[in-house]
Amino acid sequence: MNADSYRRVVNIFSKVVVGLQRGGVVFGPMQLLTVKGRRSGQLRTSPIAVNELNGGRYIFQAYPKAAWVANVRAAGSVTLTRGRKSSRARLVEVPVDERGSLLRELVTTSPASVGNRFVTTGLADAPTPDGVAAAAGRIAVFRVDPA
Repeated sequence: MNADSYRRVVNIFSKVVVGLQRGGVVFGPMQLLTVKGRRSGQLRTSPIAVNELNGGRYIFQAYPKAAWVANVRAAGSVTLTRGRKSSRARLVEVPVDERGSLLRELVTTSPASVGNRFVTTGLADAPTPDGVAAAAGRIAVFRVDPA
């Protein structure tokens, strides 16, 4: 499956995840991230995974040019919703030189599909922990802090 086909499938899946989460159904690390649009000023919601690693909570960019990344960089604070519970959070972008170890840990402790996703979307050249870590300059990573 090429990156465009993959993205279309993910967009359909994302709508299903948003509907389920809004209905109170939770699964895995999925949450809804709501952030103010940097240009429109309207609230934008995207399903994302909040991963617990090394005693912290992190969100990783899975797609190139993801709008939520640019919106978070502009806004800083977001609302995270899991089922019917919401909380405000501040997302702090992890410096590029600190991302490699987090990406390596994410791929090491996750199903193989996680590493493969970075390759399918064109962010990494190899689905291995070292291959994804080598792409740290192309993958935004945010630490989730209380607002």
